[in-house]
Amino acid sequence: MSSLSEQRGVHRKMKKRRILIITICVVVIGIVLGIVLTRGAGHEATPDTVTVTRGDIVKTVLVDGSLVMPNKAYLSFGVTGTVTEVLVEEGNNVTEGQVLARLDAPSLESSVEMAELQVEIWEEHVKSARAQYEASSTDMTIANWKIAKLNLEIAELTLESAELNLEKAVIVAPFDGVVADITITEGKEISTAALATPAISLVDTSEMEMRGFIDEIDIAIVKVGQAANITLDALPDEEVEGTVAFISPIGTALIGVVYYETTITLESLDEGLKDGMTATAEVIIERRDDVLLIPNRANWGTLENPWVKVYIDGQEEEREITLGLSDGINTEVLSGVEEGDKVVLPAAGERQGGFFMR
Repeated sequence: MSSLSEQRGVHRKMKKRRILIITICVVVIGIVLGIVLTRGAGHEATPDTVTVTRGDIVKTVLVDGSLVMPNKAYLSFGVTGTVTEVLVEEGNNVTEGQVLARLDAPSLESSVEMAELQVEIWEEHVKSARAQYEASSTDMTIANWKIAKLNLEIAELTLESAELNLEKAVIVAPFDGVVADITITEGKEISTAALATPAISLVDTSEMEMRGFIDEIDIAIVKVGQAANITLDALPDEEVEGTVAFISPIGTALIGVVYYETTITLESLDEGLKDGMTATAEVIIERRDDVLLIPNRANWGTLENPWVKVYIDGQEEEREITLGLSDGINTEVLSGVEEGDKVVLPAAGERQGGFFMR
């Protein structure tokens, strides 16, 4: 065990060492502060600025939605029976009126033939009754003629009904389009329950539109006929032009916000465009070309009383400005600054009014 005097010697050495370290740190800090203060006394920090430039500004409203081919048909038979013919395949182009599939319907065909014969028979009866009336205008001949004409009308209605039933055994294309889906095969029995299931799906690929929703905040400034630029998630490098064609007068509430459904027609179609693709449209509300522009964050005032700091010859000069159109990032300046002026941007944490105009 060390003696008491030895322990005290060690403690004195450690104390002197700590004092030396603290003294060195104080000296170093003093030197650094002296350098900083000396530099600051001779030179003020240059503020962050941006140059007033000329350019184009476009005010837009975003519409999120998807592409839709509006002309679709889900076709099915109207009567039960056995599928005898499927005359198309998926992907085939078809024309309006083209027969796509048939059922075996001998009883329906017989009904049509019988109804046709009845019409022919009563047409002859009408001719005979009319001839008798013209030869002898009696009450009996008049009655026979009227009865014959009535029976002819009944026969014609029966024929029409039989033909309609026979038509239900045939699927016909209602418009020019592409066969998108087929769920039937030759020999398949179509039951009553199966009548509700589409047998063939047809789509018109020559028409395409975008359907989406507009926030109620923006609905007042979006009008039918305004141009729009449409971008697609699946085709990020492609932009399609369109026009606002419809805005619903009825709002839809989604998560506490009211939206209005809108339809935007596409000006041109590309083979890569598909039904259901996610799309975003920028509806062009207003555009100004070759105007003075500054970033919104350069405003030190408010929307009602905007002003900027112009940096001239190392000095900051406050100026009132008049604002024009804004796209939410930059704003047109109508007066107060000139092209080439450098306006001061607030540093992080500094208060600014900003003018994020809609």
